[in-house]
Amino acid sequence: MAANAIYSVLGRVAGLGVGPGLNQVNLVIGVEKEIQILSDELKRVINVLDDAEKKGCKDKLVRDWLTRLENTTYEMDDVLDEWNAAIRERETEQHSFDNVLLLWLYKVRSFIPSSCLLCFEKVVVRRNIALKVKEVVARLDLILAEKDRYGFATTPQPSDRELWRGQTTSFIDLEEIYGRELEREDVVRQLVGEGGSSEEGLIGGIRVISIVGVGGLGKTTLAQLAYNNSQVMNYFELRIWISVSDPFNEVEIAKGIVASVEKLDEPPRTNQLEMLLQRLKKSISGKKFLLVMDDVWTEDDIKWKPLKNALKSGGTGSKVLVTTRNERVAIMMMGEFINNNWMIHRLGVLNDEDCWSLLGRIALCGKNKYQCEEFENTGKQITKKCNGLPLAAKTLGSLLRFKTTLEEWESVLNSEIWKLEEVKDDLFRHLFLSYNELSPTLKRCFSYCAVFPKDTIIYVDELIIKWRAMGYLGSNAVDDWKVRGRGCFNNLTMRSLFQDFKKDGNKIESFMMHDIVHDFAQFLRKDVGSRIKKTTCEECSPLCGLQEIPLEIGNLSELIHLDLSWNRGLRELPESLCNLSKLESLDVNWCESLRGLPRGIHRLKKLKHLYNEYTYSLKQYPQGISQLTSLVTLNKVLPCDGSQIGWLTNLNRLSGEVKLRIEIRSCCDSVEVVVEDAREAELGKKTQIQELIINFDVKLPSPSTSVWNEVLDALHPHPNLQQLTIRFYNGSQLPRWITSPLNQLTYVELAYCDGLLLLPPLGKLPLLETLLICGLSKLEYVGREFLGIATTTSSCSSGTNNIIYGGFPKLKKLSFWSCPKWNKWEDITTAQEEEEEYSIMPCLTELTIYYCNGLTELPQRLLRKMGWVELQW
Repeated sequence: MAANAIYSVLGRVAGLGVGPGLNQVNLVIGVEKEIQILSDELKRVINVLDDAEKKGCKDKLVRDWLTRLENTTYEMDDVLDEWNAAIRERETEQHSFDNVLLLWLYKVRSFIPSSCLLCFEKVVVRRNIALKVKEVVARLDLILAEKDRYGFATTPQPSDRELWRGQTTSFIDLEEIYGRELEREDVVRQLVGEGGSSEEGLIGGIRVISIVGVGGLGKTTLAQLAYNNSQVMNYFELRIWISVSDPFNEVEIAKGIVASVEKLDEPPRTNQLEMLLQRLKKSISGKKFLLVMDDVWTEDDIKWKPLKNALKSGGTGSKVLVTTRNERVAIMMMGEFINNNWMIHRLGVLNDEDCWSLLGRIALCGKNKYQCEEFENTGKQITKKCNGLPLAAKTLGSLLRFKTTLEEWESVLNSEIWKLEEVKDDLFRHLFLSYNELSPTLKRCFSYCAVFPKDTIIYVDELIIKWRAMGYLGSNAVDDWKVRGRGCFNNLTMRSLFQDFKKDGNKIESFMMHDIVHDFAQFLRKDVGSRIKKTTCEECSPLCGLQEIPLEIGNLSELIHLDLSWNRGLRELPESLCNLSKLESLDVNWCESLRGLPRGIHRLKKLKHLYNEYTYSLKQYPQGISQLTSLVTLNKVLPCDGSQIGWLTNLNRLSGEVKLRIEIRSCCDSVEVVVEDAREAELGKKTQIQELIINFDVKLPSPSTSVWNEVLDALHPHPNLQQLTIRFYNGSQLPRWITSPLNQLTYVELAYCDGLLLLPPLGKLPLLETLLICGLSKLEYVGREFLGIATTTSSCSSGTNNIIYGGFPKLKKLSFWSCPKWNKWEDITTAQEEEEEYSIMPCLTELTIYYCNGLTELPQRLLRKMGWVELQW
């Protein structure tokens, strides 16, 4: 897409006047005028790109023009890359010269003042870049000058969508419809039945029902089936069909309703909305009506409100049936009362059988019985290429109808079917309608999805990172790109461009693209431009993984996100990688052979995310990593310059999950160093860490238990921590910070802590929901102190009250595993405490006790919960 390149270059050109490069390096003396002309021209062409891309779908000359524009704009982008590289080289005072003259000058540099050499150096670099800028700008000027010959409109013509889609009507040939029986029954039931509470989705006394789906899925057909259903015809006094399309013209819609209700040969001639709405109210007053509004696009509630208010004069039980590609439209039309999704009917695809019936009826028309039998098997295979899309079945059926031999049908089956112009034109024009409604940012985000192979599960968070790396989500200085990325995804989802969602609660984690939608996205990237920058490596799979990274990677000066994950044979990263001054995210997950990170990593000042899970060969970090104070994500902490974790001192932006590995030796000096190192990490200042995993590692015979206690006490995290895991801890007790009532902990795991004889008062934790106790080999007794119960007395006007604290108020899941010596669990409450009737573990739903063979009975208080607690022994 030409727009992608142009927006990228415009953004970079706009930043030239404010960046340090122009003021300090001054590389563009002599080309200021050309740069300004380029910026102005690109801004003008942006205004006509929508129309140009629309015409480019049908006109090869326009398509070629767009390709040349895009290619040359990307060349300008390359020149700007070179410009930035020169700036970076100057700033770091690392110069390389390929010119023979410059090499000679270096040989005789003792005879030339250093100031002269530096000046000459600047002139050569500046002159080379200036010449390239002028050359590219000149070529762009020639291309941009051609735009006037094509007569591009600066705004979409009002009739464009009508020309593309055409007016729809309520008439339907039932013999042409296959499948949709269940969908039709569902919509009919919603139209003629109550369909829910008296408030949900109502406009006054009118209920709105929406059919939502991507173009070509059969929304209009389903609406026609419901509109012409005998139950519906008998239920409503009036039935009105309006083809809305775009723009949403409330005057024309009101005219259409009045003409339909009053059975006029032509609509009223007045264009006064007030007069039309008064006449509409009078014509439908007290009458139960069904209004179908087909193909609605506008999200503007202001345009819909006057018509909505006029429709309230209809009789009780009146319904509005809307078809739209955009779920946001459906929500807008349902108004402020929507709190349930049953009124939005999300249309699915046809099954293979119905899809073949539809395709075969068209493709086999006019063929004799023998031919029908001969073509059926091949036809069913071709049907699978439709992926359940009715429009695709009709389009391919029409294509096959005039192919009279089996060889011709097999040729279609074996061809790259979507390269056939007659297929592509008919299918993609419907998708273009949805695409052309998107903002420039959403267009770029959508078309980018073509880089994923078909049938790929696409993870939303990873996609947003890639959008960010491509510069689609705005300025690099803005930190809310994840929020904006999720907003872009939700916008595209609302327009039915994605499907097959997997959710975690209400949040979509992954999705897939319909094959035809994917083909359309590829069409946008391939057919409109031949030089789209390769930013995602489709051909590199985990099975043809990289063994080494070329030095030239350091030339990718604009790189923001670098994903090297799953390259299991990759042993090292080149030092040139540290030239990537804009790099924010480095992913080396599952690079099992990676032995180290570049020594110059301190130069990656903007690095925020270092993903390094399952890097088993990576044993320590280079010294400079402690200088990366912008780090937010660091999956595991390794030693650095003799320090195990103390180098984390200034990394106070860390968030998410952090894994610590603490090595303890019996040598006294080493033990003291470990304690001090733990204090220097200053975990208490890292307010954004949500999950902390502490793994202890003993290399020599274990030191005294007091050393263990000191080390863990020094690792005091901030109370904001939500999940805590401690493994292989040999101390005799846990520090007090773990059981502080100020903690926000919801999950605690204590595993293989062989020194623990007693459990701490974990019942004090007010938000704890899950507690896992595993592998405590010396634990014999769990006492009442485990509950952390405390009683305080307060006085009030009615006397004194005892206020009870502790007792695991939020605990839902409690698990004990592999505690072989555990033989007694003290009863939870005394008789006096029973009388006070306070709750112990009131939220507990699951109690698991495995491999604790010494325990023979449970506390009576827990036994009384067995009616609703799931117990596994």
